[in-house]
Amino acid sequence: MRPMIRPYLLLAMTLPMAGCGLTSWDGMMGSLLRSPSATAGLIDRSPESLYGAGIEALQARRYQQAVELFDTLEREHPYSTWATNAKIMEAYGDYMRNRYTEAIGSLDRFIQLHPAHRDIAYAYYLRSLAYYEQISDSQRDQRGTEVAMTALQDVVNRFPDTAYARDARLKMDLARDHLAGREMNIGRFYMRQRLYSAAIGRFRRVVDDFQTTNHVPEALHRLTEAYLSLGLRDEAARSASVLGHNFPGNPWYQDSYALLEPGAPYAAGDRPGFVRRAWNTVF
Repeated sequence: MRPMIRPYLLLAMTLPMAGCGLTSWDGMMGSLLRSPSATAGLIDRSPESLYGAGIEALQARRYQQAVELFDTLEREHPYSTWATNAKIMEAYGDYMRNRYTEAIGSLDRFIQLHPAHRDIAYAYYLRSLAYYEQISDSQRDQRGTEVAMTALQDVVNRFPDTAYARDARLKMDLARDHLAGREMNIGRFYMRQRLYSAAIGRFRRVVDDFQTTNHVPEALHRLTEAYLSLGLRDEAARSASVLGHNFPGNPWYQDSYALLEPGAPYAAGDRPGFVRRAWNTVF
């Protein structure tokens, strides 16, 4: 879930600690990764020493300690440039220890206070990741998925030509799959309860709103089942026709064709729908 942020961040942090000064990975992290020497102590509690100790703690994966150091820096030296950078680094530490609410809060404040900061794109991206990590599986409420989608879309809209936007688009595809999966789960439940009209509404949403997901073939097949259950054979045939046109070799199309054409074989595999089970019982 974190293939992009962590390697770039830790790689870029290593070089300043070795005394190389300002470093960035293709400019992605910018000035927030500046750090003094690794030998800097905390005796004088200067902003430089606090920041350096926080970076060292992040490199050692002591995330709670890092968050505390960056928080101390912000409180004791609120007007220093180090405090501005520390706010993002603190959010990163919270993100890495799965404290997503705290990370989002810090990033919201950073975005509000520093909208023109050179690393504002990274702040938006990290914020979207904190939402994305909270996406639950498709069996549960997907309000979090919708919020994550909004945050990811914000990254794409604001910074369309960045690596952040490219990664956000990939994650949006996965989030759409989650949302489509939830609609499918509810639709299948309605089918089991013989609430066919309600099921049709869910399956139609998958077909209309989540066309790029891998749930669409099954949704079209379930529409065929539901329409047949209501005696709407023409509508069932249209759903099967759309399925066959767009996914001609898909097993779900073979099953739909078998529902409409008595004697036609079903696809191999154990995926019988409700109508198929009922059909086999009657015939």
